[in-house]
Amino acid sequence: MLVIFDLEGVLVDGEFLPELAKLKGIEDRVWDITLKGIRGEIDWEQGLQMRIAELKGVSYSDCVNVSNSLSLMPGAREVCKTLREMGFMLASVSGGFTILAERVQKELGLDYFFANELVFSADKLDSVVIRVNSNKANSIQGLVKTLKEPKEQIVAVVDGANDLTLFELAGLKVAFCAQPIVESNADVVIKDKDLRLILPAVRKYINSLEDNGIKIRRYR
Repeated sequence: MLVIFDLEGVLVDGEFLPELAKLKGIEDRVWDITLKGIRGEIDWEQGLQMRIAELKGVSYSDCVNVSNSLSLMPGAREVCKTLREMGFMLASVSGGFTILAERVQKELGLDYFFANELVFSADKLDSVVIRVNSNKANSIQGLVKTLKEPKEQIVAVVDGANDLTLFELAGLKVAFCAQPIVESNADVVIKDKDLRLILPAVRKYINSLEDNGIKIRRYR
């Protein structure tokens, strides 16, 4: 079994780039671009490059400090601990950055993470290497194939329009504090900021698989 989480807005209660933008006094401008991408109103890759261009020159230390300041989503620790105990592998797929994804992996004990890479020149933000594009499923499909994980034993928990391709990989699709387009494509909709609320739905889903004679693949 595998759970795929989005990072910002799901495992983390906040968005990295808008917080970073506060340091330059351009939060509204960057947040506006961010929301347009989340809602699917602009090309996601273009929006990311636009935001990085706005923030070019921010120091590496400021980026680290902002990353460290972002709080985990309420219930994230408990959910990840419980899912591991149930036998799930845990992965995050983020259109954000390794500077945050690595920290969250360590704190929550995730097995895998996939994210983009900020590029610094003389300790100043310069550009971005995009490894997770608007088709987020592309970044994790190799892992799914390596694990030989059947679709019915994959759970995806996401919030934005740019996450919808992850739903295509999953047997159980969970919209967490999500955009309307995500909710309309989900099996389960959670509107409150408490990740523990996904657990009853996950347990019910796994029980239904077992009731139908499907052998559950547990990793722990």
